[in-house]
Amino acid sequence: MIEHVYRRAAAARGVDAVIVATDDERIAAAVAQFGGLVRMTASSHRTGTDRIAEVARDLACDIVVNVQGDEPLFEPRMIADAVGALERDPAVMMSTLRRRITDPAEVRNPNVVKVAVDQHDDALFFARLIPFRHNDGPFYKHIGVYVYRRDFLLKVAALPPTPLEVQESLEQLRVIEHGFRIRAVETQYDSISVDTPEDLERVRRQMAVGTSVDV
Repeated sequence: MIEHVYRRAAAARGVDAVIVATDDERIAAAVAQFGGLVRMTASSHRTGTDRIAEVARDLACDIVVNVQGDEPLFEPRMIADAVGALERDPAVMMSTLRRRITDPAEVRNPNVVKVAVDQHDDALFFARLIPFRHNDGPFYKHIGVYVYRRDFLLKVAALPPTPLEVQESLEQLRVIEHGFRIRAVETQYDSISVDTPEDLERVRRQMAVGTSVDV
């Protein structure tokens, strides 16, 4: 799985280097076996943001992209979608992705994180379950690709965890709870986060027949 993610990230336009940040020797060995770059990090990190910040401290770059290692079918063009928000607007410090939900079952699925945005496409909140009175939406699925300006990433990693972040197990809520903005770019591409055995089987089926999840 990690090799698929690595190679898709490396295929994205504008990516200078792909580095796997992990505290697991097994993952490090797997990455080394296929010739990828890997950095061992502290085992005390509670979130991916904290983990990649440890690596980013030693990088000479302006922008850092965080792709979750459990999304083997993510589309490389998603990175360009998310990075574009920072390229177009110098005031944007962090961006992520959202895609309109077309399957009603995903609205009530707690494994599908939802995001609501304001009129500037900045995230208002992220939640696993959302309160609503009507079912006509639109509802948006959050896709776990994050783009940070490097200095902002280091700033976020230095902030203490927040109540909603801990309650929802959603690291991006730390940014909002501390009063910062996240630009949530709408994308046409979808991805599958492998959070359950059912997700893994779904990914295996799609990979077996060579299909993708973009539209």
